[in-house]
Amino acid sequence: MKLSIKGLAITAAIVWSFAILIVGSANILFPGYGINFLEVVGSLYPGYQPGAGLSSVIIAALYGVVDAGIAGAIFAWLYNFFSK
Repeated sequence: MKLSIKGLAITAAIVWSFAILIVGSANILFPGYGINFLEVVGSLYPGYQPGAGLSSVIIAALYGVVDAGIAGAIFAWLYNFFSK
């Protein structure tokens, strides 16, 4: 069975960016929520600081789309390569 490279890349990008968007938005509404997760995200993506506002969360989500899309495509390609 082969994985769809495009399908996994799109799915990973959507799931990861929504996770960042939801936790980041929840942190704005409830300060302190998910702070450890958001500090890790902030250390990975320049321009994002936890609790800095909605624009900062959107920047992190956009980074997440690119990051997870590339990671999903690489994972699917490696899976297809080694499953032969």
